[in-house]
Amino acid sequence: MNISFIGVGVMGRGMVRNLMKAGYKVHIYSRTREKAQPVIDEGALWHDSVASCAAASPVIITIVGYPKDVEEVYFAPGGILDSAPANAILVDMTTSSPVLAEKIFDAAAKKGLRALDAPVSGGDSGAANGTLAIMVGGQEETFRECLPVLEAMGKSIRFMGKAGCGQHTKMANQIVISGTVSGVSEAIAYAERAGLDTQNMLDAISSGAASSWQLSNNGQKMIKGDFAPGFYIKHFIKDMALAKEEADARGLSLPILEKTLDTYRALMGNGLGDEGTQALIKAYR
Repeated sequence: MNISFIGVGVMGRGMVRNLMKAGYKVHIYSRTREKAQPVIDEGALWHDSVASCAAASPVIITIVGYPKDVEEVYFAPGGILDSAPANAILVDMTTSSPVLAEKIFDAAAKKGLRALDAPVSGGDSGAANGTLAIMVGGQEETFRECLPVLEAMGKSIRFMGKAGCGQHTKMANQIVISGTVSGVSEAIAYAERAGLDTQNMLDAISSGAASSWQLSNNGQKMIKGDFAPGFYIKHFIKDMALAKEEADARGLSLPILEKTLDTYRALMGNGLGDEGTQALIKAYR
């Protein structure tokens, strides 16, 4: 089966590799061919445009940077909605706006296409290992049809409800992460000031009630000074801002999210937007 994949970046490369391992023929497009070259060398089929790539397959997956990029690849002349084959399934895996997910779903339906919003969690390691958590909104029948494709990329795959519900679930995920990564940073900052062996401290608390993915993964990176991006600060700022916007629209105050967002924005203002989210520890140091 042919699959088209648009957006071959930090996350996309691992996802494309796992689709190929599962036996799919993967057609790809990305703004920068150089970033996609490793998977081209491994057998992915390069296209020079969104239109050409989208036309090649009955399932079209996108994972791009920002909602404006999603809007462009779907709605621009010659974009996915203009180019997809009849009855194709469009799967946007970008963390994006729930409102935009609903807009894509409605526009796709008018053209005889089917759309799912299916944002992911797990970072570059989850993408590489095929262990992503995938949260899906749309029609359940379409979800069931597309499930084998999603299973090639993820481990925990859940249907969350109508169009937009995948994105709303991802907002909840990012709200949890905002508090957790802040807590890990504060614990490490405290341990350093108290003169503890930080590795010993992490080992001690990682098997107790404080255990979390952020502690075991980003906590280790923090104490080692490894700030390479598994997930960019600039993209996490985008996600948290979307979550805040959705909360504000519902009259809901989320003070921990808001404080974490402000701290990350300060780091980005200091030129750290391309570092990983674990660089939050720098604000405490």
